[in-house]
Amino acid sequence: MFNLFFKQPMYVILVYDIGEKRVSKMLKHCRKYLNWIQNSVFEGEITEVKLKEMIQLARKIMLEDQDSLIIFKSREARWLDKEVIGLERMTTDNFL
Repeated sequence: MFNLFFKQPMYVILVYDIGEKRVSKMLKHCRKYLNWIQNSVFEGEITEVKLKEMIQLARKIMLEDQDSLIIFKSREARWLDKEVIGLERMTTDNFL
């Protein structure tokens, strides 16, 4: 049962505010794990293990006294309502 929890994907929205010198590294890093939808904003399904891995590697890019990484978690995307007003830069297949 415990292993099933870590393999079960969750839905996350990730937002970062990173110093200009580190932005391109963080963008490249986050795109390996989630869908890039707008400047400094990502979304998608990810397992707990992959999320922890992503955070651990992001901490190596960040200066925690200057930068921030905010992660909103949900068990499934269907529990969130998404409304885009204006141009949607990147679409995802996560929403029906």
